[in-house]
Amino acid sequence: MAEGGAGGDRPQKVMVAIDESDCSHYALEWVLANLRRSFSSSPLIVFSVQAVPDAAYLTAASLGSPPMELIQVIQQHQKQASDALLKKAEKICAQHGVEVETITDVGDPKEAICQAAEKMNIDLLVVGSHGKNALQRYTLLNILFWSVLRKAFLGSVSNYCVHNAKCPVLVVKKAA
Repeated sequence: MAEGGAGGDRPQKVMVAIDESDCSHYALEWVLANLRRSFSSSPLIVFSVQAVPDAAYLTAASLGSPPMELIQVIQQHQKQASDALLKKAEKICAQHGVEVETITDVGDPKEAICQAAEKMNIDLLVVGSHGKNALQRYTLLNILFWSVLRKAFLGSVSNYCVHNAKCPVLVVKKAA
């Protein structure tokens, strides 16, 4: 993120994608401790995604078409969780004296993150990593559930972002 790079004289735009995991919060803390000068003249963008509930899983759980009330309750719960997550990120940034812009979206996290980074002309996308490949993350019991099985074979969000984002991606992995 040297001067004269992709952004020229304009402020560098750094986006940290977070979820409820410790790994993403570590990535946020790492950025605040190590890259603060890179975005000192513009707010740090903290991005969160509310995943769309898996319709197949909801249908199976409700023994037929999921009632609209169930879908609404799940969406409301996801919005509340996302709002709480972003408020926590705002508090962490405030403790470091960093101006923050929080954004949330609804969709497939890996695709939403890459689309947002492109749409907002982000100069650096930062994501956390669990340090495990997709198959290592799941136990045999979890694989029984279709949505988890599907995620295991599609790969991780950080891996998707590295290969599909239109800007540089920094994957922050917590030391073991």
